[in-house]
Amino acid sequence: MNIDLDTEICVCNSLTVKDIAECIKKNNLTTLQEVLDNEEMPIGDKCEACHDEGYHNDGLNIPLVLAMVKNGRL
Repeated sequence: MNIDLDTEICVCNSLTVKDIAECIKKNNLTTLQEVLDNEEMPIGDKCEACHDEGYHNDGLNIPLVLAMVKNGRL
C-alpha cells in the first residue's frame, strides 16, 4: 500500500502521515495510547475519527501509521 505522506490523518490538528510518523519515531512511541497521550504534539484529541475509520472513512488512521512505523515502512 502506497500512502501519500502529505495526507492529513489528524485533520483537527492538521497533522499528516509524515508529521505523525516523525513524532512516533522521535519519541519512541510504541502504543496507540502513548501516541494519544504524548504532550509534544497533540494527536487525535479532538474529533477522534483518526482513531478508527479515519477522517475520510478511508481507513487511514493513527493505528495504521503506528503499525507502519513499527514495521519500518515509514
